[in-house]
Amino acid sequence: MSTDTKPGKILLVGFGPGAKEHMSLRALEAMTEADVIIGYTTYIKLVKDLIVGKEIIRKGMTEEIDRCIEAYDQAKMGKTVALISSGDIGVYGMAGPTFEVLLQEGWTPDSDIKVEIIPGATALSACASLVGAPLTHDFCSISLSDLLTPWPTIAKRLDAVGASDFVIALYNPKSSRRHGQIEQAQEILLRHRKPDTPVAIVKSAYRRRQDIQMVRLDQMKDCEIGMLTTVLIGNSSTFMQDGLMITPRGYANKYEGITGDALEGEQKGRSLSMGLTGWHGVVREYMRNGEFHTLRKVAEHFNAPLGQILQAITAANDGDQAGDFSALAIEGDAFAIIEAAREWGLLRAVVRSEAGAISELKMHAKDMVQKNDWLNIENDYFHLHINWPSVTNVTLVRRDDSYRSAFFTDIHGHSVFNMSLVRTDNKFDEAAFKAFEAVWQTHQPTPRQLETSDQ
Repeated sequence: MSTDTKPGKILLVGFGPGAKEHMSLRALEAMTEADVIIGYTTYIKLVKDLIVGKEIIRKGMTEEIDRCIEAYDQAKMGKTVALISSGDIGVYGMAGPTFEVLLQEGWTPDSDIKVEIIPGATALSACASLVGAPLTHDFCSISLSDLLTPWPTIAKRLDAVGASDFVIALYNPKSSRRHGQIEQAQEILLRHRKPDTPVAIVKSAYRRRQDIQMVRLDQMKDCEIGMLTTVLIGNSSTFMQDGLMITPRGYANKYEGITGDALEGEQKGRSLSMGLTGWHGVVREYMRNGEFHTLRKVAEHFNAPLGQILQAITAANDGDQAGDFSALAIEGDAFAIIEAAREWGLLRAVVRSEAGAISELKMHAKDMVQKNDWLNIENDYFHLHINWPSVTNVTLVRRDDSYRSAFFTDIHGHSVFNMSLVRTDNKFDEAAFKAFEAVWQTHQPTPRQLETSDQ
């Protein structure tokens, strides 16, 4: 750049849905300030009345990188360049690829060419404002376009957010070439959501051809959907009423009639009883007051990993028991429990696959050998190999006089496997029972450890 040329500037402008009244003041100023306007042809048309007299460079749908390169080239000539995009330019927009191009060219934030990002109302917020208040609680957005993202990755994300009960905004749901993605998305989400889950399908929000369809999740794929459409899918609490799609913020969980006094057990300004620390007490109360429970059923009831249920039981005390269960977290070397189990006699090992298969095996601890990163269980009837580094926690569990087990869980709280003492004629082998109880007593926390954990 010659010394007599002023430094250029790149303005990354998100102008929202397109109507002037929905643009920020800074977005309007940026387009006035710019010498050159660069954008996708449709975006240029949306703001044509605001850029009269400007040098305009139009680029097609698949020419995103060309737009970034052009913006940099123009800025190097000392021009102020507005690279424009509808919605928010940082949400599925041009901000990311622009920085990628600039950094690849050796540009840094300290360079003479300055870059400013000007946010705008993104499609999900614009569409939500037209149908009620569907985004009042936790939500996420997923693009169904597999032009740059592999479909298995998109499907995995859909499954994860479906199971996590997020409100979901689907961007790029369908095009003239892509028809099957929206159908696959519906199929995945129906594994986790009820068929009557509310869905809002909004096309061209705040534009001339605006169209809104309010349907159920099981009707979604049969609706008119295209690239100018954003799809909003409710969570388990979202409801439709009087043409509005509403996701409650959660006040009814704490207050009588939303605006009334706090419900029994709740306090204003405090975490819910099902909050970070309080929900363990709710688990224990459920186990005390409910019918016969297995640990797996309790985990399913609270939609929580088994390891978190074990933590709740471990934290029980004399005034707050977990029914007839008790648990003890083992500190230190997890393999020490494998060694100790050699005195537990005949064991039943239970291993669950992610797909839902359950293997129950009769074995002895002597059948377990550690080889490098694997715990191998081998005898004349089966071979089972467990990736030992995946085990991060070990918990001993007792249930009155009927159950003694050791659970090995991973960092997410999912059960890798567990092994339980076997009963014959409803009785434990006496030596095995005493050996288990000896391990339990050995790992009981000291009074000093209990005092520290309470602080």
